[in-house]
Amino acid sequence: MDVRVFGLENPLLSTLQQLMEIPEETEKTFNAPTRKYVRDARAMASTPADVKELPNAYVFVVDMPGVKSGEIKVEVEEGRVLVISGERKRGGGGGDEEEKEGAKYLRMERRMGKLMRRFVLPEDANVDAITAVCRDGVLTVTVDKVPPPEPKKPKTIEVKVA
Repeated sequence: MDVRVFGLENPLLSTLQQLMEIPEETEKTFNAPTRKYVRDARAMASTPADVKELPNAYVFVVDMPGVKSGEIKVEVEEGRVLVISGERKRGGGGGDEEEKEGAKYLRMERRMGKLMRRFVLPEDANVDAITAVCRDGVLTVTVDKVPPPEPKKPKTIEVKVA
């Protein structure tokens, strides 16, 4: 295909020609999301959370069933993004105990795998004052608010007699 139109090279047609020459296998992966992105998206869609605003704090309550508190991560990324993550393994614990005993699953309905949520924190959130407590499979993350600035009092200037 000649990409010249009226004796001039057309950049649009040139780009289209280059795209047509890309092998089909490459084209499929060219715009496809990464596995990590898909896994994180599934985890975020299936991890239930409640968010409450209190007068002095924001509270995030996230269900983390079967995840040990030592395996839960609470991080602040990019200065204002609260990321809560963990992973529930088969059997609720650390591996394949059931398979060693010769048992096999007849039905698996409880969710396994990565649990994750991301929250963009408001401007008044104090990212230096965050606490996290896990109790009975429920994680409660509290982010204190930055106290509002005190209103400035008018400054009185003494008038002297000249």
